[in-house]
Amino acid sequence: MSSPAITTVIKMMESLSEDVQDRVAEHLREYLEDLQDELKWDNSFKKTQQKLIVSAQRAKREIAEGLAKPMDYDKL
Repeated sequence: MSSPAITTVIKMMESLSEDVQDRVAEHLREYLEDLQDELKWDNSFKKTQQKLIVSAQRAKREIAEGLAKPMDYDKL
């Protein structure tokens, strides 16, 4: 069972030549793969967001208390 949007896209694609259909399908595959990757990243960030907030607050507090040291990028 497809949504009306999917049905419309399929009808539009059916009016194209087979070669163009293949090109559109390849673009859609690439787009969907990129979209899935973005969704995975979004999900990962949501899972770690609270930890990032706590770390940022700790860093801010350490800076305010004079406990932080400048980062030596040569040692990375």
